[in-house]
Amino acid sequence: MLERLSALHPKVIDLSLSRIERLLGLLGRPQDVLPPVVHVAGTNGKGSTIAFLRAMLEAADLTVHVYTSPHLVRFSERIVVAGREIDEVELIATLEECERVNAGQPITVFEITTAAALLAFARSPADITLLETGLGGRLDATNVVAVPALTAITPVSLDHQSFLGDSIAAIAAEKAGILKSGVPCVLAAQPLEAAAVIRARAAVVGSPLIEQGNEWDATTRAGGRLLFHADGKALPLSALGLPGAHQAQNAGVAVACARYLATVLTPRAPAARRLDEAAIARGIESVRWPARLQHLRKGRLPALLPDDWELWLDGGHNPAAADVLAHHLAGWRDRPVHLVFGMLRSKDADTFLALLAPAVACLAAVAIPGEEGSLSAAEAASVALRHGIAATPAASVADAVRELALVAGQPARVLICGSLYLAGSVLAENGDDRVA
Repeated sequence: MLERLSALHPKVIDLSLSRIERLLGLLGRPQDVLPPVVHVAGTNGKGSTIAFLRAMLEAADLTVHVYTSPHLVRFSERIVVAGREIDEVELIATLEECERVNAGQPITVFEITTAAALLAFARSPADITLLETGLGGRLDATNVVAVPALTAITPVSLDHQSFLGDSIAAIAAEKAGILKSGVPCVLAAQPLEAAAVIRARAAVVGSPLIEQGNEWDATTRAGGRLLFHADGKALPLSALGLPGAHQAQNAGVAVACARYLATVLTPRAPAARRLDEAAIARGIESVRWPARLQHLRKGRLPALLPDDWELWLDGGHNPAAADVLAHHLAGWRDRPVHLVFGMLRSKDADTFLALLAPAVACLAAVAIPGEEGSLSAAEAASVALRHGIAATPAASVADAVRELALVAGQPARVLICGSLYLAGSVLAENGDDRVA
């Protein structure tokens, strides 16, 4: 089914709204009858922010539709209907319905998947819908909801330059395309040039900004507990359920969203369904989002390491993600850090590894299984060597882990990184498919 869909349009990525708007019109415009929508754009942190917000909403016993991309292990992870990953039979039936209605007209895989998600959401009751942009925002297939309840933009940085522009300002302009007249936008702290572009667009369309550093802020304190600042007060919340200091900002965006939604969604709801401080705190603590500095404790791959070693997985794939990882690795000074690294050719492997190099003892490079656009293991190892990292190619992730385990010396941490596609392959190989 998915192979057939991939042949629907000659370009894998072709940013436009005309094709999906035509298809949605034929499907009865399901985007117009969704539960209140929160639309999230940004370069990094979109998925984690949605994961935090979903956990908060569900902690208040609210039912949530969620659309994210890409998937890690199963294609169906992308579509969560009323809190449950879409059933495979329903997914195939809905995709086939969209394909039938499309009647052979040009459409991309992401567009027809988005149409299927919106159709599934429109047919199932829920309290709220969370939509993550796939690429950019202005011309992204998710940008078809005329009046969302709320938008949010996480930090903007360089990524997908061939589609979005070769500067922070150009990319920010694409992300700001999700702003709508009269609809507030929760805005994470941004580089100066991105903030200027987004503020200017917000003024033009009349979108009130709920901006980090002005209306709110988020920090962590001892024990990793989140401290949310707003209205001149500091609100102490739970310890973050996702590791990494950068998650404070993602959680902060989600808290700011939740606090706004509480005023428009559940102000008079029964106590058990109220999006209050207690529900927000429970969500922060209970959140789950695989392949974001995930500690792999069980499975086939950790079993290849000595008992006193650790195996970690992260799907970050651009320089901003590498910068976040570098800060985290700087705190892992109690033992050496070894990398298993694989990356797509379209990404900036040089900058990624240059940022990580000071914290890395050695590296085993792999090609991403099943990805034609992947660097070969030899190519990835060559990039690492250019930045002073001792590196060798490996035939597979399992072989890479085995080879690193033979490195003499003290117990170490092994971090698999460089690509969400690699991360998905690792989770599947490790026997962990609990994603949505």
